[in-house]
Amino acid sequence: MSVRQSLLAILDQGPCYGYQLRAEFDRRTGSTWPLNVGQIYSTLDRLERDGLIEKGETDEHGHVYYSITDAGSLEVASWLDSPVDRGQGTRDALAIKLALAATLPGVDVATVIRSERDASLAQLRRLQLAKRPPADPAEIEDLARELVVDSMVFAIEAEVRWLDHSERLLAERPAHAMALELSAQMPKRGRPANAETGVDAPTS
Repeated sequence: MSVRQSLLAILDQGPCYGYQLRAEFDRRTGSTWPLNVGQIYSTLDRLERDGLIEKGETDEHGHVYYSITDAGSLEVASWLDSPVDRGQGTRDALAIKLALAATLPGVDVATVIRSERDASLAQLRRLQLAKRPPADPAEIEDLARELVVDSMVFAIEAEVRWLDHSERLLAERPAHAMALELSAQMPKRGRPANAETGVDAPTS
């Protein structure tokens, strides 16, 4: 999630001060991604440094307002027009944990999977309980929250399906066939690309 582009998009609607930006972000995302004020102001500093916003007047309450520049508006338009860049490879902590667990000697991967599935199902139940019918179907803030919560629900449902798939896949292989001992081969420097995926594989 890009805090930078999100704050810029809000500022594209009009000047705001820091706490106002936090409230607007919260209102527009259904209170599903809490931002602290320090994160907001550090982002504002970087946006100002990059010429995407400019500091404006201070009101009688001491609120410093920030306004978007033309360059900032162009970046917002580009962000909205472009697909989200998910990068190469994965930074999913669960996928990496399970991949490592499957190759570590002496690890009961089935137990790891069961523990993760239980946690995922518990989180899924919490989200489903948190889903509430909108007080007003036309209320856009309720709709915004529903969009984000539904995304979280679908992601966890997919995660549970992946865990079930992984359990079946690993059950087909004896544990000793999966374990990898430390390699005696000295790795070369650089980041050779994986031949099949094209993803850079880090080496030391």
